[in-house]
Amino acid sequence: MGWYPDIATSSSLLSEEQLLCSICLDVFTEPVTTPCGHNFCKECIRQYWDSNDLCLCPMCKEKLHRKPALRINTFISEMAAQFRKSVEVKATSSRDQCPVQPLEVPCDICTGTKFKALKSCLVCQTSYCETHLEPHQRVPALKRHKLIKPLENLEDRMCKKHNRLLELFCRTDQTCLCVLCFKTDHMAHDIITIEEEYEEKKVQLGKTEAEVQQMIQERLQKVQEIKHSVDLSKKEAQREISNSVQVFTDLVRSFERSQAELIEMFEENQKAAERQAEGLIKDLEQEINVLKKRSTELEQLSHTEDHFFLLPQSFPSLCNPPPTKDWSEVCVHRDICVGTVMGAVSQLEEALMREVRKLCDAELKRIQLYTVDVTLDPDTAYPELTLSEDWKQVRHEGTQNKLSDNPERFDSICCVLGKKGFFSGRFYYEVTVQGKTKWDLGVARESINRKGKIILKPQNGYWTVVLRNGNEYKAKAGHPVTLSLRKKPQKVGVFVDYEEGQVSIYDVEARSHIYSYTGCIFTEKLHPYFSPCSNAGGKNSAPLIISSVNLQNG
Repeated sequence: MGWYPDIATSSSLLSEEQLLCSICLDVFTEPVTTPCGHNFCKECIRQYWDSNDLCLCPMCKEKLHRKPALRINTFISEMAAQFRKSVEVKATSSRDQCPVQPLEVPCDICTGTKFKALKSCLVCQTSYCETHLEPHQRVPALKRHKLIKPLENLEDRMCKKHNRLLELFCRTDQTCLCVLCFKTDHMAHDIITIEEEYEEKKVQLGKTEAEVQQMIQERLQKVQEIKHSVDLSKKEAQREISNSVQVFTDLVRSFERSQAELIEMFEENQKAAERQAEGLIKDLEQEINVLKKRSTELEQLSHTEDHFFLLPQSFPSLCNPPPTKDWSEVCVHRDICVGTVMGAVSQLEEALMREVRKLCDAELKRIQLYTVDVTLDPDTAYPELTLSEDWKQVRHEGTQNKLSDNPERFDSICCVLGKKGFFSGRFYYEVTVQGKTKWDLGVARESINRKGKIILKPQNGYWTVVLRNGNEYKAKAGHPVTLSLRKKPQKVGVFVDYEEGQVSIYDVEARSHIYSYTGCIFTEKLHPYFSPCSNAGGKNSAPLIISSVNLQNG
């Protein structure tokens, strides 16, 4: 089908509307005239009569007794041919339209070069370029047609069963219908027009688009937060690198200084020993000379034949050895310097520990910035535990409290969880353990088993450090790790980095690191874990106290 612009001139014998078939609404093709005087395309009128029981004129409804023999009206045929030719010339000469590009809808009427379709008509099931769309904007009968944005496969807009336009939407069956479909199969269903459904869907799409845009903005913001976090991490890493380089540089200088002092001391001791040896050798050589002289005199005397010379009055001066020093206890002392070396090593060890404490102090100050407010959850507390009114202290009283046995409550070990769980990020809290001989501290997975016998280890969802027998500290890893601490902690800090999979325990007052679980994989909430353990007949009756964090400490 197609529509053509009015190119009638003063010499035209017929107007454009007179050249349109009233059945196909297109310019006549092989026009014929019925006995009542109306004109149609030969094929259009033939199909019309074949599809009806009565032989009627489509225009005036005049009944014909039989199908007349139709002959082509040559006059109208020539006028239609001239009209078509004029339209093709005008369409071909048009330069303000763009040839169709890939992924664009072509005009169905254009011959030769296809131009881009401007609209599609749902009634005609045809797409039109600007030139061929003109009749739909001017001819009254065509103005009533439904024009939409150009689409391919317009036949999909027609009902396959009734060959009628799909105008309705069945919400019950979620399908498009024509009017006949509605009357035959969907009368009792929830039916609205396609336009109404479109408007509602458009509103839903608008809401969905707004939600998607919100999600995009949230993720863009999260990207910025991550980038900012990376920048902060980079600056922090650079600061830590600088600090560590300074620390190790100071340590190396301290080692070098101690080494130089030791070498200088060893060299001075050696020189002193050499000076002492030289003095002793000089004294010995002097005595040796004296003794050699006396030996010569005695030898000469032994060979003399002068009897008078050996008389008693001359003998005593020669028969006695000359006076000499007792050298039996004299020696050169060799300074092994073991004590000196050990003292220097001890000093270096003290210097190293001071630097370690400085590093740990800096680390504690940094992680204390992640302090969170922790309170105990009474719904999880073992029935023999007593909690303070502010839910900051817990002790074992040894008497059974009347409490409901809910699924969250521990029923066999003296422990309680923190009320708030943490699903991401970093958090830190401190617990006073002063006066206790046994305790367990750390974090636990939310889904841990709370009934019956419980074994503390990461595989079961516990990351803890414990005290036993007053001075035995252990990390309850897969295999317990015995910890050697210089002094007994009075306050313990617990730090968790969820994303890094790290749980670290600190001695707050000593500003020292106790133990770290690393490489952990957390997939659910983590809760602070506390166990004051049994009071052991009053020997372990002191409470565990969740303490406020002093950010200026140390």
